[in-house]
Amino acid sequence: MTIAVGDKIPSVTVQHKTADGIDQVSTDEFFAGRKVVLFAVPGAFTPTCSQKHLPGFVAKADALKAKGVDEIACIAVNDAFVMDAWGKDQDAEGKVTMLADGSAKLAKALGLDMDLTERGMGPRSKRYAMVVDDGKVTALNVDESGFEKSSAETILAAL
Repeated sequence: MTIAVGDKIPSVTVQHKTADGIDQVSTDEFFAGRKVVLFAVPGAFTPTCSQKHLPGFVAKADALKAKGVDEIACIAVNDAFVMDAWGKDQDAEGKVTMLADGSAKLAKALGLDMDLTERGMGPRSKRYAMVVDDGKVTALNVDESGFEKSSAETILAAL
């Protein structure tokens, strides 16, 4: 079953690379008591993700935060080292938190996973963006193709 507006984010652990190593991040703690925009991409360093999706959130970070967003986070089924390198490549530091869902635990728990094995990519996350307020989904946009539904501009307009 796919997560829906009004649902609570499932309890799983994802990873975040810091200067001290890899932090295990509980979704319960990450989303508690604040408004977070979480967007997912099928893969770091892939064309649409690198040329349009992540750059849009980096560029609109201040505008999103001006609308009451406490944190913007990007997640993909990649490891924390790849997500960290991609964030540095995209100048996301201080604007977008790069989270790793290396085993697709969150993507599966949300019902937003997909299998790209035939394309050589294995299990991945669908492209989506959601607004989570104190652990509860208040907006959810899933793209079946393209990135327009889950773009920074679309999320900004919804806030």
